[in-house]
Amino acid sequence: MTDIRPKPGILEIAPYVGGASTAEGVTEVVKLSSNENPFGPSEAAKEALRRSAHQLHRYPSTDHAALRRALGAVHDLDPERIICGAGSDEIIAFLCQAYAGAGDEVIHTEHGFAMYRISTLVAGATPVEVAETERRVDVDAILEACNFRTKLVFIANPANPTGTMIGTPELARLADGLPEHVLLVLDGAYAEYAEGYDGGAGLIAERENVVMTRTFSKLYGLGGLRIGWAYGPGHVIDVLNRVRGPFNLSQSQQVAAEAAVRDRDYARRCLSENVRLRRWLARALDKHGVPSDPSHANFLLARFSSVEEAEACEAHLRREGLLVRKVGGYRLPDCLRITVGDEASCRRVAHGIGQFMSPVE
Repeated sequence: MTDIRPKPGILEIAPYVGGASTAEGVTEVVKLSSNENPFGPSEAAKEALRRSAHQLHRYPSTDHAALRRALGAVHDLDPERIICGAGSDEIIAFLCQAYAGAGDEVIHTEHGFAMYRISTLVAGATPVEVAETERRVDVDAILEACNFRTKLVFIANPANPTGTMIGTPELARLADGLPEHVLLVLDGAYAEYAEGYDGGAGLIAERENVVMTRTFSKLYGLGGLRIGWAYGPGHVIDVLNRVRGPFNLSQSQQVAAEAAVRDRDYARRCLSENVRLRRWLARALDKHGVPSDPSHANFLLARFSSVEEAEACEAHLRREGLLVRKVGGYRLPDCLRITVGDEASCRRVAHGIGQFMSPVE
């Protein structure tokens, strides 16, 4: 008999479950469940990855200097204030490990990304869920929830799975209204899709209590490589680098990401197609009686009249080989999250939902 137990909070974690990639009885599926770039990575990124195979016997760079310089050049940021991780998930975990522990609280909003709660519990801290208003972050509700135990506030902007966002003035009001001991984390996994939005870089330039996280998994089509980064005040980046393992990114990850971020023409083409097809898909679903909030990301949150209708529609689409994401775990059981795929995929899912909403007798 053993009395070996994990620390408090670990057994409260429900393991994260990614979007489905298979459907029983269907050999070829259209995967619209994980917000992936339907066009994949750029040829430049793929070529950089191929070339890296010749150096697999070498340990990778521990400081990610070349990648940080590329990110700094593209986004006009100080490379010394950038940290890279195995996806932005790892950086979220670093933040919780470094700034929160037993007796501390970490705030996230009711429809926020599941990893905020998971990483908080792993760190031994207490997650605090704050209500949103009409599927949008409510700054006043967050400020009211803060107290002397609060150490971190996580918000995704644009948000997943809603696709909504708040503007820079509201972000500034939030940052300026937080207690002095609280760090605001702006999760910018979808920031590139929001026109005219810098992910919070301008706020960080003027404040010491804001950090932003970003990823290569969405726009750059490198979800399979797990590459993320963050930008923040020097004192925060210094702390996170003390938590980060020395070889957390392989050389293959680093060179593929550098090539991807420098290929601006490819990124612009992907963004242009996303805007066009996102607009088309939203209109098509609305015509079928399925509304969605204006999305600033690469997906739509389709809203149905009931939980039963949403679940029945998801099952119908799955039988047709169309995989979308149920989001009951995000307090949105009457909704489905649908990735904006390529044109053929968008037309297929719109047709499938149309068939479900208006079946032919």
